[in-house]
Amino acid sequence: MKKLLGYRRAASLVRGFGKARVLVAGDLIMDHFIWGRVTRISPEAPVPVVQVTKETVLLGGSANVVNNISCLGAKVYATGVIGNDRDGRKLKSMLVKKGIESDGIIVDRRRQTTVKTRVIAHHQQVVRFDREEKDRIAKAVAEKVLRYIEKTVKRVDVIVVSDYAKGMVTEEFANEVRRLAKGRPVIVDPKVEHFSWYKGFTAITPNNLEASRASGVDIKDDASLRKAGRILLSKLGCEAILITKGEHGMSLFEEGSETHIPTVAREVFDVSGAGDTVVGTFALSVAAGADFKEAAGMSNLAAGIVVEKIGTAVVTPDELIKAAARLLR
Repeated sequence: MKKLLGYRRAASLVRGFGKARVLVAGDLIMDHFIWGRVTRISPEAPVPVVQVTKETVLLGGSANVVNNISCLGAKVYATGVIGNDRDGRKLKSMLVKKGIESDGIIVDRRRQTTVKTRVIAHHQQVVRFDREEKDRIAKAVAEKVLRYIEKTVKRVDVIVVSDYAKGMVTEEFANEVRRLAKGRPVIVDPKVEHFSWYKGFTAITPNNLEASRASGVDIKDDASLRKAGRILLSKLGCEAILITKGEHGMSLFEEGSETHIPTVAREVFDVSGAGDTVVGTFALSVAAGADFKEAAGMSNLAAGIVVEKIGTAVVTPDELIKAAARLLR
C-alpha cells in the first residue's frame, strides 16, 4: 500500500474531497435492519427465535453511495426513482436532512420503493427479505431522470452509475448517460447481467464473482484473476477495471499494468454496502485528482473501515485520515 499511496498524498486527497462534485444515478434502496438476540429454537420449526431489541432504517443501494460521498465531505447530486409510499418519503427525507437536494429524486406512483430487510442477531445476519419491483422503469419516468442528469452534469466532476438491477439502469439509459457525460469520467458499480452495456465507460468496480461470470473465467488463483481482468478490460474498452475480492483485497487492471492491493481490514464483521463505499470513494478520489491506482488505494482504505462495522455503514474523513496514518506512514 505504501508504494501505491503515501500518507501525505492520501491526506491531500481527503482534504480535496470538499471541493469535489459527484453525480450518482441508479437504484435507490431503503435498508431496514431488525436487530435482536437468539436464545432458543422455535418449537414450531427448526429456526431461531429472534427477540427484537431495535429497528433501524438506512440509505441503501445508490442512496448509500450518495451517503458515503456526502459523509466524505463532497457535494453530491442524487437521481433515481422511488415509489409514492412511506419508505420512499422516508428515503427522500433522509437525503434532504443530509443536505442533499431532492430535485433528482423522481416519484413513480405505480411503483413501490425497494426495501431490503435484514434480521441480525449476535452480529450475524439471520435472514434477508426484499420488497421490490425489478421491471424496467417506465420510459416517461426514466426520461425525467435523464433530464435531471442533462441539467446537472455541467456542475460535476465525475458521474457514478450504481446498478442494482432494480430497473433503473437499462441499455438505453446507459447509452444516454455515456452521451450526456460529455467526456467526464463515469464510474460504474455493475450487475453482471448488464456488463455489455458498460462498454466505453471510464471504470467499473465488479466483485470477484461478477468478474468471474462476466469474463467466463473461473477465478480461483492469481493466474485466473489476471486472465479475467484482461478479458474484461479488452471486452469493455474501459480505462480501468477494479475487482474487489473481499478479505483478499482488490486488483486494479489498466492497459499495460495491473496492481494487486491487500486488504487492510483487521476484522470483517459485515460486508453489507462495502461495494457502495468502494465505488463512492473511488469516484470521489478521481474527482479530487487521483489517478486510478491512488483511487483504488483510497477505496481499499475506506472498505477496510466499513467492513469492521455492522450494518450499511459509511466512512468519515477523520476515519480515513486515521487509517492512512496507521497504514501508510
